[in-house]
Amino acid sequence: MESIIEEIYRTQSRRVLATLIRLLGDFDRAEEALHDAFAAAARTWPTDGIPGNPFAWLVSTGRFKAIDTIRRRARFDASQHHIEDSLYTPDATEIGDMEPIEDDMLRLIFTCCHPLIPADAQMAMALREICGLTTEEIAHAFLIPAPTVAQRIVRAKGRIRAAKIPYEVPGREALPPRLDRVLHVIYLVFNEGYSASSGEEVVRADLTAEAIRLARLLLALLPHPDVSGLLALMLLQDSRRTARRVGDGSLVLLADQDRSLWDHAKITEGLALLAAAMEAGEIGTYTLQAAIAAEHARAPAAEETDWRRIAFYYDLLLAAQPSPIVELNRAVAISMAEGPAEGLDLVDAILGRQELEAYHLAHSARADFLRRLGRTEEAIAAYQTALSLCRQEPEQAFLRKRISELATTSER
Repeated sequence: MESIIEEIYRTQSRRVLATLIRLLGDFDRAEEALHDAFAAAARTWPTDGIPGNPFAWLVSTGRFKAIDTIRRRARFDASQHHIEDSLYTPDATEIGDMEPIEDDMLRLIFTCCHPLIPADAQMAMALREICGLTTEEIAHAFLIPAPTVAQRIVRAKGRIRAAKIPYEVPGREALPPRLDRVLHVIYLVFNEGYSASSGEEVVRADLTAEAIRLARLLLALLPHPDVSGLLALMLLQDSRRTARRVGDGSLVLLADQDRSLWDHAKITEGLALLAAAMEAGEIGTYTLQAAIAAEHARAPAAEETDWRRIAFYYDLLLAAQPSPIVELNRAVAISMAEGPAEGLDLVDAILGRQELEAYHLAHSARADFLRRLGRTEEAIAAYQTALSLCRQEPEQAFLRKRISELATTSER
């Protein structure tokens, strides 16, 4: 039973939280209610059984736990009375056996992305509230101190309360100015699912599925090439999910994946969305990234990948969105097209500018270039640096394996 409750928490807690925020009107109150609801589930489900609709049970329990808490506080603080009254709205009381409210997560994203909230706080809020990451995990993802992340989240919540920012998807006319930030948050959710920042799993399928669902919902609300491009990108990347791990959980690199395991229905849909986005004439950064993913999807085998075309798309992406991460990916593509020495020079230039020093994939890429050049001792040192920075267990196992293989080779 404990493992079932843990799985429900992992897959549904963020959607329960999103609905509780709508019903309770406050982030902190909703988070407290969420934990109270799961604590109640841990006490009662082992004897009473799992309810037919766990989502509705958790939302209802969390809401009434919150009301009980506010009632107790109201005995000592009269200002709490109006909060209790506000929770008895028709929308709040008619929970019953409801299905998950499809747009509550989208409401949450638009709230996190409100223009009154600074951009850096928006990203931290989204990863905390939508993905459920800890402040330490978010700090690692952004390469900043954990207290800085915590301060940003606290300030953002305070801004939402002080400005009475509505918990809603804005009207159609207000969607376009906020689209870029919303798309960025959805992609952050997807990336955390596609390549988890820490823990035992390479992929969190619940997050990738949620990001794809939200993009579909947003595309229905606002047909736009950038939305199509993002949805295409996520579908094409997610099509490879099953092939990224073997039975023991080990990581499988793209070049070594069994392409028969790729989800060709997602590839077909992704390619169609990409074509539509390209034909619209507005080729944004997500569409360019989808075009790169499409080159991998179209290649029958790894050795048939058109790396020069991929490098060309990275050139365009770098011009549109200058970033050391894009530079790193471009370096990998160039190394595949022109040789590892070219890639090594580019990565060394990035690291020489003191950029991506704490990013394990930069050192891992550098190590791979050195390995391919036969510079074994240097490659081992670079892999060890990558390992010291990596927090994701299957990736750590892969790096240890590479180090062991190279150490064995050097001893011969």
